[in-house]
Amino acid sequence: MIKDVETLLSRIGYEFKDVSLLTNALTHSSYSSEHRMEYTSNNERLEFIGDAYVDAAVGAELFRIMKDAPEGVLSKNRADVVREESLADAAREISLGDYIYMGKGEETTGGRNKDSILADTFEAMIGAIIIDGGYDEGKRVILSLLNSRIELAVAGKLRNDYKTMLQEKLQEKDHELRLKYTTVSESGPDHDKTFTIEVSAGFDVLGTGQGKSKSKAEQEAAKDALSKGI
Repeated sequence: MIKDVETLLSRIGYEFKDVSLLTNALTHSSYSSEHRMEYTSNNERLEFIGDAYVDAAVGAELFRIMKDAPEGVLSKNRADVVREESLADAAREISLGDYIYMGKGEETTGGRNKDSILADTFEAMIGAIIIDGGYDEGKRVILSLLNSRIELAVAGKLRNDYKTMLQEKLQEKDHELRLKYTTVSESGPDHDKTFTIEVSAGFDVLGTGQGKSKSKAEQEAAKDALSKGI
C-alpha cells in the first residue's frame, strides 16, 4: 500500500501546485506497463530532467564552496555526491521507496530498496519539482536533501567510489586496459538476493565482492582489488 504523500512532501520541503506531477515522478515503468498505461505516465522523462539538473546544481554549489579547487577535484566530488548509491541513500532518508508505484514483479524482487530505482525516482522527483515550481525551487530542494553529502565530499569524507579509484589506478599503468565486472553468482530468495561479482582487466581477475545489489557488489570487488595493491 502506498503511503500518504503528505509526509513525503513535508520531508522534501515542497508543496506541489500540480500533484499529478509528483504521481508521475513516483510511477515506475513496471507499474505503467502492468496497468497498460501510456509511456508518458511513467517517470523516465522526468528522471531525464532531474538527472541533468542534480548534476548542475551540485556542481554549481561545489564551485561556490571550493573556490580554489581545480576542475578535476570538482568533477570527482560531484561524481561522489550524485552517483547512484549516494542518491539512493538520500532517497532512503526520506523513505522515498514507500511511495513508489511499481509492478507486482518488481515489488516481489525487492524493488523498493534497489539503488537504481531509488536513485532514478529521486531524480524524477526533482524533475517534477522543476516543472512545477521552476529551477530555483529545484535547486533549493536538491541542496537541502544533498547538503550533508556535499559537505562530506568537500571534506574528503564521503564514501569512496572504489570503481572510479580502481579505474584511475589502472589507467596510470595501462591506458588500453579496461575493467570488466562479471556476475559470478546470485544467492538467496528473489526479494533478498546477494550478488557475487568479479572485476577483471584483460585475463586477470583483480578482485571479488558481494552485495545486496549489483552496484554494491561491484564497489566491493573494486575495493578488494585496491586492497591488493593493484
